[in-house]
Amino acid sequence: MELPKKNSVLFICTANQCRSPMAEAIMKKVFSELDPKREWLVESAGTWAQAGIASTPFSVQAMAAMGLDTSAHKSQPVTEELLNRFSLVLTMESGHKEAIQVEFPQAAGRVYMLSEMAGETAPVNDPIGNPYEEYVNTSKEIEDWITKGLPKILELIQ
Repeated sequence: MELPKKNSVLFICTANQCRSPMAEAIMKKVFSELDPKREWLVESAGTWAQAGIASTPFSVQAMAAMGLDTSAHKSQPVTEELLNRFSLVLTMESGHKEAIQVEFPQAAGRVYMLSEMAGETAPVNDPIGNPYEEYVNTSKEIEDWITKGLPKILELIQ
């Protein structure tokens, strides 16, 4: 079995088309600003994802408004092989966390809700099917959780 790579984070949502690709893009930006010379591994996946689906148009638009490009993103499902590559797995909701811990018990100790990095247990709302403004709100919420939780994220990926 492959050991999880240091400095690696996998974000999980449901379909891997909105929240987790946003979190992936935001985290990559934060890490590159923090230490551009360090090798970081950041990806995203979904508990119910089909492989190869693009991010939703509003999700791509919300990221573009933050100066981030997720237009090439393609969804991927959570697999044991994928989980084994990451030292930290961050979910958007408690249901995602519980599903991964039950289905992939070997990864259970590395799985947290994103908000837990900031000492809370709040879900990141799914904007799917809502107006563009909800995608913007979700992207800001994710950015806030990543900012607040960054010290804990860095601690857990070393």
